[in-house]
Amino acid sequence: MKVFLTGSTGFVGRHILLDLINYNHQVRCLVRQGSESKIAHFKNVEIVYGDITDASSLSDKIRGCDAVINLVGIIRAFPMRGITFEKLHYEGTANLVNAAKSQGVRRFIQMSALGARAEGKTPYQRTKYRAEEYVRDNGLEYTIFRPSIIFGSEDKFVNLFARMLKIQQFVPVVGDGMYQMQPVSVENVSAGFVKSLEQKDAVGKAFDAGGPEKLEFNKLIDIIGEVMCAPPNKVHIPVFLMSSLAEMFDWLPFFPVTKDQIAMLLEGNVCDEKPFFEHFGIKPIGFKAGILKYLTSK
Repeated sequence: MKVFLTGSTGFVGRHILLDLINYNHQVRCLVRQGSESKIAHFKNVEIVYGDITDASSLSDKIRGCDAVINLVGIIRAFPMRGITFEKLHYEGTANLVNAAKSQGVRRFIQMSALGARAEGKTPYQRTKYRAEEYVRDNGLEYTIFRPSIIFGSEDKFVNLFARMLKIQQFVPVVGDGMYQMQPVSVENVSAGFVKSLEQKDAVGKAFDAGGPEKLEFNKLIDIIGEVMCAPPNKVHIPVFLMSSLAEMFDWLPFFPVTKDQIAMLLEGNVCDEKPFFEHFGIKPIGFKAGILKYLTSK
């Protein structure tokens, strides 16, 4: 199968690209000019230049492919630089859907996010949901995946706390740290995307993808500490204080968290993971077992 892949230069995208190649799919990657070096080591990959937020750049780029996998997304917006959830999540997806339809490609696999919903607390959640709706409402043979926080060797979540523990052995925690998360391995997520390509019974469905364990944030940090052999000292920061700081400084790229990210963190991020693993016949990778593979090698 010939697959048109967006977001191939990102953390999840590189894993999916490798799995596609290993499953003997042909891959055409849409990349921005200058970012192709991130996937230059992949052999027999066709690279085309464009940007899903620019509809004109997609002209004839998808034609001849059998399926589209759209992974483009951001977790943080910078409106002053023209980087917004509306533009990347919704408008970009709409451009890609329209291009796929006009160029004769009907199979479409969309990366959404756990917690995406019309009444979501944040623009991230709402634009992810609107993108889902656009995919659903345009007559495509779609499959939608909604992963929880994804962990893996190049993630920006586990590795952030691992670096903190390596340097200082204390970790800031927003509020009481009792909100739950369900981190899922990038290997499991990638397997779902690739297996769904040729499974007719995955068409017209959306899958929540969480790991096999629901963990309180405090426990998650403890597990990272166990793997690092660095018992964490958790410093609990009141929600009102952290939210106030984020509101003042989240426009600065180096500030670690935004007010919206805090809101999503506090509401938790869990699901029923069984349909995802059972449908695709995937063996779940536990959080501790998964991070052991890469944290101990650094």
